[in-house]
Amino acid sequence: MSELNQVLKQRRQKAQEMAEMGINIYSNDFRPTHKISEILPKNDHPDLPVEAGVKIVAGRIMALRKFGKAAFVHVQDESGKIQIYVKRDDIGVDAYQVFKKFDIGDIAGFKGPLFRTKTGELSIHATSIHPITKSLRPLPEKFHGLTDVETRYRQRYVDLIMNPEVRDTFRKRVEIIRLIRDFLTNRGFMEVETPMMQAIAGGATAKPFKTHHNALGMDLYLRIAPELYLKRLLVGGFERVFEINRNFRNEGLSTRHNPEFTMLEFYQAFATYHELMDLTEEMVSWIAVEVTGAMTVPYQGQEVDLAPPWKRYTMDQALIEVGKIDPATLSDPEKTRQFAKEKGIELDELAGHGKVKTELFELLVEEKLINPTFVTQYPTEVSPLARRNEENPEVTDRFELFITGREMANAFSELNDPIDQKQRLEKQIAERGDDDEIFPEMDEDFVRALEYGMPPAAGEGIGIDRLVMLLTDSPSIRDVILFPHLRAEKK
Repeated sequence: MSELNQVLKQRRQKAQEMAEMGINIYSNDFRPTHKISEILPKNDHPDLPVEAGVKIVAGRIMALRKFGKAAFVHVQDESGKIQIYVKRDDIGVDAYQVFKKFDIGDIAGFKGPLFRTKTGELSIHATSIHPITKSLRPLPEKFHGLTDVETRYRQRYVDLIMNPEVRDTFRKRVEIIRLIRDFLTNRGFMEVETPMMQAIAGGATAKPFKTHHNALGMDLYLRIAPELYLKRLLVGGFERVFEINRNFRNEGLSTRHNPEFTMLEFYQAFATYHELMDLTEEMVSWIAVEVTGAMTVPYQGQEVDLAPPWKRYTMDQALIEVGKIDPATLSDPEKTRQFAKEKGIELDELAGHGKVKTELFELLVEEKLINPTFVTQYPTEVSPLARRNEENPEVTDRFELFITGREMANAFSELNDPIDQKQRLEKQIAERGDDDEIFPEMDEDFVRALEYGMPPAAGEGIGIDRLVMLLTDSPSIRDVILFPHLRAEKK
């Protein structure tokens, strides 16, 4: 029998013995009076007086040292960890017999006054103990040291038990989302909810997840983006709207991509993408200070300066200054295409000059943009929903924000010309070609909505997961998603 199986057998035997003693090993009648963090002063010192009164706490046993008739236990709740001193003569012989069946990982309650040990550690001197939940499976001894990080993602519940820094990451995630809501709400934006299942996969270029609704007798898609529905709300008269919710894309997995991810999208009537750049600078730098206490944050060995103003390039400027492409090459479509081929970029025959430049940008520029950088004037060819620049119709009034070499946000002044919009959607559908799984379809209702008149507006999407990665110094998107998608576990 393997060592693990032997431990599992021993724990089940203890559980059975406790049940035979009349102990409810899955009770729900114990109520703690304090969180552990409320008991432990933030700046505890051996010379500080001990607070009087009985404390009642509950949590998971993380360490257990038994010395015959006494023991020291470390108990952890969601707020912190404290030491408990348990002595047979204080809790009684019968209770101590029950206590001897406690294991690391069990959830238990303890009652007693505070005292300091000889080493000065603030502890609870137990006068009674209460078994609450018996753990039938042992905690790993050195979970944090596991080289197989997939186990941490797959068994996130154990990861959270063992690693306080992981719990802190997800607390910060919640805080970041709350701060976004506060920031936008205080500026007159209204939070809304739009459909997660959509009849037409629109709003972005990506492969959706497909399902079927039996009662309606129709195929539906998990949404790629909420964009087209949020714009309908602008048509309807709501001038500032935002949504924080999941998007779904049936594409690859990586340290930057998960099939379902959280996005913030917001739209503001009577605004341009320039105003959204200013708003984004203000919002992200403010959140950074609220969460980390500074505008300069560490990320994987680099210092990232989030203090405004942020660098701004047009795409052509970025290709020339950062990508080191000769301006003469960049201005000539044939020379640009040839240069891209020399760099190993595979190009579709229908790809125009704008598409080629975008491919070069992704290869030569993106990963070099460590500090926040806005890149503007994306080619119209790769921006089917963005407003054309009035001075140069070959580009759009659009920006993408890059931090640590990753796209963090995408925004543009919205296209509200229904004729131009329909033509661009038709072109996008034609370029997509045949797809055995997805029937390329024009969103006629969205075009119809534009025909009623949408006010001039700007809209933006920010990847929440990537923002949390930045502000928690997390290398992988899986580190900031509680239950990331993984391949099926091998049996």
